[in-house]
Amino acid sequence: MQNINPISNAQNLTHSLLYLKKAIEYRLKNYYKENNALITNLNEDDLAFYDDDSAFASFIKSHTPNFAEYFIILLALAPHIQPDFIEKIIKESLPESGDFTEIGGQRDSEGRGFVPTGETALFFLAGDDLDLRFAVQKFFSNEHWFVRDEVLFLEKAKSGNPFYSGRIIMNPEYIELFTAGYVSNPDFGPTFPAQNIYTQMDWEDLVLSKPVQEQIEELKNWVEYNDELMDDWEMNKKLKPGYRVLFHGAPGTGKTLTATLLGKYTNKMVYRVDLSTVVSKYIGETEKNLENLFKKAARKDWILFFDEADALFGKRTNVSDAHDRYANQEVSYLLQRVENFDGLVILSTNYKTNIDEAFLRRFNAIIKFPFPSYDERKKIWEKSFPKEIVFEKGYDIPAIAAQYELSGGSIINIVQFSCLKMLSNNKNYIELEEVYKGIQREMEKEGKIFKKISK
Repeated sequence: MQNINPISNAQNLTHSLLYLKKAIEYRLKNYYKENNALITNLNEDDLAFYDDDSAFASFIKSHTPNFAEYFIILLALAPHIQPDFIEKIIKESLPESGDFTEIGGQRDSEGRGFVPTGETALFFLAGDDLDLRFAVQKFFSNEHWFVRDEVLFLEKAKSGNPFYSGRIIMNPEYIELFTAGYVSNPDFGPTFPAQNIYTQMDWEDLVLSKPVQEQIEELKNWVEYNDELMDDWEMNKKLKPGYRVLFHGAPGTGKTLTATLLGKYTNKMVYRVDLSTVVSKYIGETEKNLENLFKKAARKDWILFFDEADALFGKRTNVSDAHDRYANQEVSYLLQRVENFDGLVILSTNYKTNIDEAFLRRFNAIIKFPFPSYDERKKIWEKSFPKEIVFEKGYDIPAIAAQYELSGGSIINIVQFSCLKMLSNNKNYIELEEVYKGIQREMEKEGKIFKKISK
């Protein structure tokens, strides 16, 4: 390998595709000869890539593929870089007309380029040697790291067609990584029912009771030290993978913000799962909708946050019809998937009593987010107003407002309301009456009667 310093993938891939071209040409030019030489006869001692800091080089160095694995990676990647790359080599090396069925391959949906299939890999790496063919087939098994790490897989062949006639499909994330050098966040939708959540706030902005703070510290410890515990101390033989925690408490008490801050300060992405999207109106679709999410989360070391978890993790229904039976099967599947997930899973609910008791026993921790006390509410009011804000003369507005039993989420809404009122009224201070109006609006949302408390 040559040592150069560019971070772009372009130089590496240009070099690697020349390597692939050389291997394909060698095989094709020897195809009709008596020796029928395979590309494995090239005896390549080194893989053709530059040892730089590009994403492609980093992947190759971390996975250390052998020659055949590296060839398959390049074979799958080539059409996404240059659609006519393989077809052009075949035409130049085999000028005679013909379909060359033994090479395999399919044209894309618009017929513009050659897309390699499993038969293509078998032709180049094994030819007619059955022992070699069976060895190459293992690269497409579920046990191989290609499939296990979701790098590439063999598309299922059409009914009645040879098993290895399916296309070699590379994960779009790796195509983007090997070309652009980054991976975009997945789009929210039915097949990926989760959204990345992030906050500009810090731990100092979150007001929690001391018992809750102590339990959150335990979560931080798990995230920071679990790998060391499981690997260096060999606890993986004794402990279940992952960590499951239940956040429960009234809306607005800090459950979502806590989950988001855990991700922010442990350098992990937090994905909030929309259970209303997960629960499909079509029986049996829920498992399919979740499988893609769990696979990505495991590979990328995400924190999964199931909001309003009782939608799926609630008490299971009695079986009265086929729909109930399938619904319970979906819950059972999800329970198993959560238990086997080796990362942090946070389930959030407003009411702990709604969660199935059988599942409650499987949590590593259950954290109650209580309604904030007067002192905690006062701190939330003080932290929520911008530092530059001036209050109406003669009134300690945070102290007055803290007398109302409101959650942190409601307090934020009132602060926003009163600040906007200040600006729209051309004032340079927050008026108590406007804060009262905001409090009244929030209390009426909850069906409570508002009454001015003595100043």
